[in-house]
This record gives sequence, C-alpha cells and structure tokens, in this order.
Amino acid sequence: MKISERWLRAYVDPPISTTELSDRLTMAGLEVEAAEPAAPPFQGVVVAEICTFERHPDADRLNVCQVDAGERDADGGRLLRQIVCGAPNVAIGMKVPCALPGAVLPGAVAIGEAKMRGVTSLGMLCSARELGLSTDHGGLLALDGALANGQDIREALALDDTVFELKLTPNRADCLSVVGVAREVSALTGSPLQLPNRPAVIPTLGDRLAVRIEAPDLCGRFSGRIIRGVNARAATPDWIRSRLERAGQRSISALVDLSNYVMLELGRPTHVFDLSKLGDPSQGLTVRWGQADETLTLLNGQTVTLAPDVGVIAASEGTESLAGIMGGEAAAVSLDTTDIYVEAAFWWPTAISGRARRFNFVTDAGHRFERGVDAETTVEHLDYLSALILEICGGQAGPIDDQITGLPERPPVTMRVARANRILGLALSQEDCASVFDRLGFAWTANDATTDGAMSDATITVVPPSWRFDLTIEEDLIEEVARIRGFDSLPLRAPLAPAKLAAVPGEQRTLLHLKRALAARDYQEIINFSFVSSAGEQALGLSQGIRLLNPIAEPLDVMRTTLIGGLLETLQRNLNRSAQRVRLFEAGRVFLRAPGKAGDAFEVAGVDQPMRIAALAFGDTSDAQWGLPSRTVDFYDAKADLEVLVGADGSLGSVASDALTFEPVTSAPLGLEPPGAASVESIGTALHPGRSARVYLRGQPVGWIGELHPRLTSSLDFTRAPIVFELDLEPLLSTSVVKPREPSKFPQVVRDLALVVGRDCSAQSLVSHLRQAIEAAVPGLLQSCWPFDEYRGKGLENNEKSLAFRFVFQDNSRTLNDEEIERALRDGIAAVAQHCGARLRG
Repeated sequence: MKISERWLRAYVDPPISTTELSDRLTMAGLEVEAAEPAAPPFQGVVVAEICTFERHPDADRLNVCQVDAGERDADGGRLLRQIVCGAPNVAIGMKVPCALPGAVLPGAVAIGEAKMRGVTSLGMLCSARELGLSTDHGGLLALDGALANGQDIREALALDDTVFELKLTPNRADCLSVVGVAREVSALTGSPLQLPNRPAVIPTLGDRLAVRIEAPDLCGRFSGRIIRGVNARAATPDWIRSRLERAGQRSISALVDLSNYVMLELGRPTHVFDLSKLGDPSQGLTVRWGQADETLTLLNGQTVTLAPDVGVIAASEGTESLAGIMGGEAAAVSLDTTDIYVEAAFWWPTAISGRARRFNFVTDAGHRFERGVDAETTVEHLDYLSALILEICGGQAGPIDDQITGLPERPPVTMRVARANRILGLALSQEDCASVFDRLGFAWTANDATTDGAMSDATITVVPPSWRFDLTIEEDLIEEVARIRGFDSLPLRAPLAPAKLAAVPGEQRTLLHLKRALAARDYQEIINFSFVSSAGEQALGLSQGIRLLNPIAEPLDVMRTTLIGGLLETLQRNLNRSAQRVRLFEAGRVFLRAPGKAGDAFEVAGVDQPMRIAALAFGDTSDAQWGLPSRTVDFYDAKADLEVLVGADGSLGSVASDALTFEPVTSAPLGLEPPGAASVESIGTALHPGRSARVYLRGQPVGWIGELHPRLTSSLDFTRAPIVFELDLEPLLSTSVVKPREPSKFPQVVRDLALVVGRDCSAQSLVSHLRQAIEAAVPGLLQSCWPFDEYRGKGLENNEKSLAFRFVFQDNSRTLNDEEIERALRDGIAAVAQHCGARLRG
C-alpha cells in the first residue's frame, strides 16, 4: 500500500524526520518497503498565467505566449514574459508551470533564453512529463486557477513529499488506510491523533431505497442513502486528486474519486450506484448469494458466471454488483448521472475471501473486506462520503438506512503480565502494559487480586476494538506490547539449552556422509522444489504424480515421483549458460501414492514419502588438460561413482563387494516401487535400453543407473546423453563397522584365468560363482577377484567371448602352497562350467 507522508502528517505530525518515521513504522511491524520522493528534484519552476498568445509567424504549430510569472516592474506593474510554446492546449487565463531561465528540470535539463524560428523565448512552459510528475505529454499541465502567479511550483503542488510503500502482513487490515497508519504512528510516538471530520449531513429529502438482506452470513450490516441532483461532471479538487495519485490511484471522475478517497483515507470501501439504472425503485435492492449459471458484467468489462457461494447485490432487473468486490457495469455512474445511491456495508470476511481470485483479478475493496473492515462505522463513514459528494458535486441527500443482521463478536482477551515478561525477556509492570493499551486506544481492565493471601499474577483484560480483527489470544496482546515499545528495545540474550550430542552407531552412516562422498567425486548438490510439472513427469514415462489442489504456479501442479526430472532441468539451465561439464546430485523426498489409494488429492496418510539420492554426470570425464586425453563420461564412470556412494570400495565403511550387483535391463523406469506396491514397469522408460541397469544391494532392488533415453536426449536438446542414477536412501545408510587388522607378513599368490563363455553371460555372475566355490575350498584365503580383460574374435565362435579374471590369495599365518591354490581354482572352474557353461581358454 502506498501512502503520502504529507497526507499522513495531516492527521498525526510527530516531531521526527522522514527517515526516523520510516524506521519506527518498520520496527512496529508495518514494513516500509520503499520511500520515494513524490517528484524528482528540479528548481526554478513557478506558477504562471497565460495572458495572451498568437501564432508564430514562421511555424504553424508554435504559439508566442505572453505570460505573467509574478514579476513586477519598479512601479509595481506586472511584467509579461514572452515564451514560445508548442502545446496544443494553450488558453488565455490558463495557469501552468513556467521554467524560468536558469531553471534545472529532471534529468539535469538546463533552461535558458533561446530563439525559436527567430522569436526570442524567455523560458519554457511545462507538461507533467517534463516535470517528472507523470507520463502525460499531451499538453501543458493545467494548474488550479487559485494559485498565485510566481509561486514556486514545488510549494504550490506540495511536491516536497515522500511516498511510503508499506508491506503489510495479512492480519493488519486496520492499517490499509491513512487513518489506520496514523493511529499506529500516534501510538508509537505519543503525538496527538486528529481524525478527519466533517459536519454531519442533514437530510433534505425523504427518499429511501428499500434493501432486503436475504443472506445474513454474507452481510452483517448494510447502510445506504439516496442523493439527488449531483453534478457528476464536477472537477475533483486538486488536493484530492494529488493524494489519490500518490497512493497509486488514477483519477476517473468526481464520484468515483471520492469513493476511492474514502477507502484510502478511512479504510472503508463504498460503492456508488446510478439510481436511475437500478430498475423499479419500489422493488429496492436484495443482498443475497448468487445463483448457479447467473452472469454479471463487471466494471472492468469482464463477464463472470456466478455460483451459490458468491455474494451479490441485486435489483429488480438482475444482479448489479459483486458483493464487497466490484460493481456491475449496468448500474455504474457516468458523467450524465444525476441521482445516486451510496452504500457502505460490512461483509463477512469468510464470504469474500478467495472470490475475486476465482475470477482471476484482485480489487482494493475485496483485499480489505476479506481481511476485515470495521463494522461499527458504516454510518459514520457513509455520512463522511456524503458530505464530500455534496460539497464537490452538489445535490440533496436523503436519510441513511441502516440494517444490522449481525456484527462480529469481540470476546475479551486476557494477558498475564508475568507471561509477557517471560516471553519478551523484560521486567514490565502492569502499568507499563496498560499504558501501551491506552496509546493504542484499547479498552482494558486490570486484575491484581490476591488469592489465599498471596499476590496472584497481575493480568490485563482487553476488549478488542472494532477495527482490530487480529486480537484473539494472549500472544496477540503480548505482540502489541512488544511492537509499541519497539522490537529493537528487546534485550539480546543468547539462548540457553542443553546441548546433547546425538549418538551415531558405528554401523550407521548419515546423509551427510553420502553427500560428502559425492562432493568428493566432483558432484555439486542442488535443491529443487518438490512440486514439478505433470508434463515433465509424463515425458519421463511417469504418470502417477499426486496432483495438487492449489498449486503455487501452473507448471508446478504435481508432487515429484523422481529426482531425475529436477536434475535434468538444472542441467538444461547450466547448458543454456554455456556450461560444458556438469556433475549434479540431490537428496530429497519423492511422493508416491500408497498401495490401494486412488484420486488426485494430496493426503499425507495415503502417500509414501521415501528419501532418495540421485546424481547426473554430463560432458567429459575431467576438465581439459594436457596430461589426459578428452573422453566423454559413460555408464562405467557413473557406476564407479555409485560404488563409492554405496561403499562397495570400502571408502564409506565395509560393504561386501558382492553385496552390490547390477542387472542389465532393456526397459528401465525411473519410478521405484513403494513397499508392497505392484510393479511399476508400466510407468514407462526413461533410460537407454541396453545401457541401463537395475541396482541391487544385498539382494534387494534399490534403484536404477543408466544413460538417458535417446528420445529424451533429443527432446531436451542435449548434445549428448547424460548418465543418471537414483537410489533409495535408507538401504545405503546401513554398513558394517570397519575393523582394522594387521597386514599379513606372508606373500600374496596371484593367479589369472581366462574363461570362454557365451556373449550373454555377465562377468558379475561368473565372479559370484567363482567366489562361492573358492571360498568353500579355501575359506578366508581369497582376498579379491575381478575381471580385467574381455576378448572377442579369432579363435572363438561368434556367440562367444573370453573373460580374464585375476585372483589374489593370502593368509595371515602362513605361506600358501601351489597345491591348495590349484585345487581352489579347479573347484571354481567346475562351478562356472556347471552354472554358466564356461570352459578354460586354451
């Protein structure tokens, strides 16, 4: 909300500077987001009157004006100044801004004497845009004829003003007006508050318009009156128009401007109807809920379809206004309006809240009513608006009709002084707290009675005033005490709390360990929204996202079921900024509908929220350098990073190397099954068939790894396919305690074997069978076993390949002999021959 400092100081004028006033408001919870001058700096501009003008002899669009800028000769006679002007609205007797020679306009534009087509011009007549007051450049800025010639324009238009932009919290609806903010400033500074006041309007007509309230849950109070014989073409006074413009309101017409002015000044939205357009006067108005499929064309030209939970004001010929939000076009006032009906009502906040947003717009009236507007002052404010209308537009007013169907209850709230001190860290007395409530204008009673001869806690009971809807519990009163005394006056004390270090079992890793492992592998952590686009999920082959009832943005309409989508979006943003090599990871929750649950609504009870960790690698394996050849990252690079993350390499604890296995797949969906869920193979594929694998840990599926599917790589405009993996987090946190052992003093025995197998046989299955057989033959002696070569070609069938394995044996108590090693290897060869059809390569 924007508010003029001059307008504010008209009602409360504390002896403090603009900066201090801004700081006081901010520290009281009314944050001043910006404080801008009402006009840019300029000097040397005065009020001048155009006395005569004639056409320029050598230019059709220029006029030679003789203006009175308040200058006088030695005898007191006025001196006219000749100025050449090209504005189309030049008129005799018109008062305009005149920049004298030596003046400096916004943008450091210096004004001096000049010749224009041979005619001397001693200054410049200015438009509003040339003074930086608006963007209007259609002609000279017309000034009030009552202004004195020669008066400095900054003084005449009160341009030495500051416009505060307040960022109010939703609970402070009482400060959505100049009077509301003035009330706060008075309480903060102790300066007296001078409320706007005008003599009460004495009715000179007996005309009334009947109003029937059919929905008391919509409208608690409705006040209105008829005014006849108004001049809708009357000019809005400059002082009102100036205040409206500095509050961000555009001047429209006198009747509309005065209604807006009262809303900004008093916080009271009102509406002015053209009485002649309300149909049969005998039928009056009806305040009711809308009807299904009923339509209304609003002042903004939008036609909306109403619903039974949308309030309206209806006349005999149909609905005329969206209650508490916006008037209808049919009964709008115009410059030809002569008879009007003015209303001021109290609409229940719950009946207004969210209705305007449903129709994709927001209004100042709805913004106030859905937060709460004073229900006690409808008649007072309506009379104030009537007085302004009669003063500016003329006319005769009828009596005010006031109907009350129910007003908000204001139950008293009790505050314990001891509790206030405990929360604020102060030592306030009951009198200190009571003085705060006095400054705020609250009615209160004190209680410090004794109980059983001992003084009980002193309390203060406050009856919230009609303009404060946010005082409902004890903490609200404590906040008021803190605000008025100043949050910056609260003591600074370090919090005291017992610090107990959480015990982490040795066989348990933390998420931080896993993050550090990926960071050490050159990955960078990212954090994405849990809300994602349903289109993006479907592009990944996922269609089970839980739809949000009220998304924060249209593209973020479902809960994520995978972390991969966020990684791909971040990769896109980095590539758009010329990144060449990207390594990303994220840890967070995904949201899966629990088995047996259907529907789109988000219900925590029906949603599984497992933690996942996912990573993405794109580009070269390392930054460009002279010592290494350039190579694009592939499946096996990411697989090595995954092994480090799981701990199969021993870096994060003891996880047996054969506990982590990979199963190649031709269809690799990203979604992981929630516990007890059916297979999710039907979700779709997002990874490259033949270049992806299912990840198993200790025999249980924990995730996926693979290259992005070519279809997705192309649709996302990637120059190459990124490698991604995603794992359930919980299985990764369990590990075995690393037990140190003394290095063996005895030599290792190293043996190599080359086995011929079918092309479909994996090295992983061979290693598994070899380990089992050898461990059974020589328990505890096999230290490691891994494949180190693959051969396909001459000497082998087309469907065969040769895999070479290296075995390392060692014992801590003795030197091994060849016989037992050969026996163990023969048992291993026999096992793989039986299970995999392998034979020893000759």
